[in-house]
Parts: sequence; structure tokens; C-alpha cells
Amino acid sequence: MARLLVVDDEAQIVTALTRGLEREGYDVEASHTGLDAVALTAAGSPDLIVLDLNLPDIDGIEVLRRVRAWSQVPVLVLSGDGEEQRKIAALDEGADDYLEKPFGLGELRARVRALLRRAGTTPDSATVSSDGIEVDLALKAVTVDGSTVRLTPTEWRLLELFVAQPGKLLTHQYLIGKVWGASHGGETLQTLRAHLRSLRRKLGDDSKEPRFIRTETRIGYRWVAPVASSGRVAGGTAGA
Repeated sequence: MARLLVVDDEAQIVTALTRGLEREGYDVEASHTGLDAVALTAAGSPDLIVLDLNLPDIDGIEVLRRVRAWSQVPVLVLSGDGEEQRKIAALDEGADDYLEKPFGLGELRARVRALLRRAGTTPDSATVSSDGIEVDLALKAVTVDGSTVRLTPTEWRLLELFVAQPGKLLTHQYLIGKVWGASHGGETLQTLRAHLRSLRRKLGDDSKEPRFIRTETRIGYRWVAPVASSGRVAGGTAGA
């Protein structure tokens, strides 16, 4: 699961991009200022940055200049209509690709996939093995003890988060935020528990004697089986 950083000062755009990219299976962090984006890149080492040029403190070109002093993380620049010279300046500073606003989420996701493939950080070829489970991240396919298991999109997203971060405590808040985003309501904790019950049943797991997912009472869940991967699987950081 590749980790993306979305940088834009317009809250509606950040929300739309975050939801659209998370539906594609990415772990997305957001920033609204250039200085914060530089700090988050230094602290979190994202696999790709989606960067708007127009920011309230330092602009996107300066963000690029600072990041390129020590990182070659792929950067997809978002530029407005009529910003030809600034777009060229961004490319000269090390941007890898650009999209002009307005754009479709489908095109954005395609550009992101292409940049991740080019950088060799895409998890498309990764297969995760864990105590009888085989998880093909490209095909979104799961087998348990040799038998194919069909998961719902929500169950798949939960499984992906767990196998990307084995042994880590993933809190209720973290899982809800990653699976449902800002759209969740007060009922989502019960919804999360219902999806976890269904996922456990399909994996042949027992909550009382967990083989895969252990409940941390009143806090969250933890993947407890050893995990091996044939490719790079980028995980997020568990929330508190």
C-alpha cells in the first residue's frame, strides 16, 4: 500500500482527492501549507506527493526546491489554467508530471499509478503471505489454506491495512479514518466491528483465540500472524 501526501490549501479539493485516492487503496495524508508539506515529507517519507502550486505560505515551486535538496520522491504537480511558466518552473525544479485544473479523478489516479511504477514503489507485484493466507495486492485476491475467499471492498481495505502493518496496534479511530474517511458518522464503530466479524469469519479466525486479528479491548486491533512479502508493501502509521 503506497503512501501519498496530498498538498492543497482548498479543503474541498483535499477531501475529494483523499477520498478518491483512498478508494484506489492508497494510504493518504493531507497538508494545507507548503512548510507543513516539507516537514511531513521529511518525517514520513511518502511514496509520492500530489502538490498544488498555489499555497498560502511558500508556493509549490519552493516546496519542490526544498524537497529536492534531499529527496527524489515522485511529485505530481497540480496547476491552474494559464500557469504555463510556473508549470515549466516546477518541472525545472524536479516535478515528475503535472495536471491542469480542472481534472478528473480517473486521470489523477492513472498519473499516480504511472509515477509509482516508474519509481519502482508500486505494490502492484507484491504478494503477502501470513500463516496460510496469500494476499495478491495487484489482483485483490485472497486465499486461505489454498481456498479462494471473496471479500467485500471494505473487508479488503481492512485486510490490506492489517497485512501492511503486522504487529502494530491499529486504533478504532485510525481504521475508521482510513476506511471511511471524513464521511463517517457516529454509528461507524459498530459498523467497523461488524466488518471485522465478517472478515474474521472468512479468514477462519477466532476472536477468542486469534490466529490473525487480535482485539485490543476498547482501543483497536492488531495483526498477530507473521507476514512475509514478495514485493514492497508500504504501510501507514497507526493513529492513537
